[in-house]
Amino acid sequence: QVQLVESGGGLVQAGGSLRLSCAASGRPFNWYIMGWFRQAPGKEREFAASISRSGGTTYYADSVKGRFTISRDNAKNTVYLQMNSLKAEDTAIYYCAGQRIGRSEYENWGQGTQVTVSS
Repeated sequence: QVQLVESGGGLVQAGGSLRLSCAASGRPFNWYIMGWFRQAPGKEREFAASISRSGGTTYYADSVKGRFTISRDNAKNTVYLQMNSLKAEDTAIYYCAGQRIGRSEYENWGQGTQVTVSS
């Protein structure tokens, strides 16, 4: 199992930027597809972005495409989410997750970091 710890959340005004980080430990980092999910109060968790094991392929939800960028540094066992042009609708707890090769779903989750965008 891999352990994941998110950081970098905070309070920003609409139009501002934040960069989230997720530090991984416990298992080889490159065994995992990494993703970012978010959950707003009273709403279901939703997918935001994902990145392949090598970092060569990324996917984004339509709601964040063009504004968010996911990246990873395998030498540092860290995945990032750069968030620009933030909107009030982006307010949520953001979770880092790992999908191990050969698995059908994300099974490893961090504790989450709060992002609040004021309007």
